[in-house]
Amino acid sequence: MDQTLVDTVTLGGTAAMDMSIWGLFMAADWIVKTVMIILIGASIWSWAIIVDKVLKMRRLSKAAAQFEESFWSGGSLEDLYDRIGGQPGDPMTGVFTAAMREWRRSAAKGLTTKGSDIRASLRQRIEQVMQLSISREMDRLEKHMTFLASVGSVAPFVGLFGTVWGIMNSFQSIAATKNTSLAVVAPGIAEALFATALGLVAAIPAVIAYNKISTDLGRYAGRLETFSSEFASILSRQLDEGG
Repeated sequence: MDQTLVDTVTLGGTAAMDMSIWGLFMAADWIVKTVMIILIGASIWSWAIIVDKVLKMRRLSKAAAQFEESFWSGGSLEDLYDRIGGQPGDPMTGVFTAAMREWRRSAAKGLTTKGSDIRASLRQRIEQVMQLSISREMDRLEKHMTFLASVGSVAPFVGLFGTVWGIMNSFQSIAATKNTSLAVVAPGIAEALFATALGLVAAIPAVIAYNKISTDLGRYAGRLETFSSEFASILSRQLDEGG
């Protein structure tokens, strides 16, 4: 039996407990403290992921717009590739450089002017290279999204565990003091509600951010797929003209 909660009650019925957030934490049972620390850590890490993803998506969207402007400006694709230097700074540029790298290798071997079967194989290979590049880039962008989903679904239940344990402490205090006054049960109930609140504080932003970021990632993936299809059409047309 933990005597901490009992010690916070005076025999005269006057509560002598600190009801501040820090006071509730310090008065809590060690198991409830562990739950609180886990939830606070999960919340901090979730916010770090959220801020990183939001800023990254804004940066990538701006970079994609700048690249598309250069791509559709009517300039030479070879010059654009040389200007990038084989070091893409964003996923869309990475898709472009991957396709151009395969195109140049094939052109150096004279495959772009070979028979229709070879040119068809080259088209398929370039499309496959772009799809692999998109898949690799999206896997990188989706990193840590599973953590947000896990926090959003699990944190309320972790907080509920702390709630149940705090209520159990309240009943233990009643049994130890033979007193059912609010002063006896208040500490356990307060820490129980605090654990519940922390679970919601961790879960709600994680769920909202996960849905928002997942939508943004889906739109960005669609943007990459659209660019890939358009670029494949351009290269296919050049193959037909070269053949």
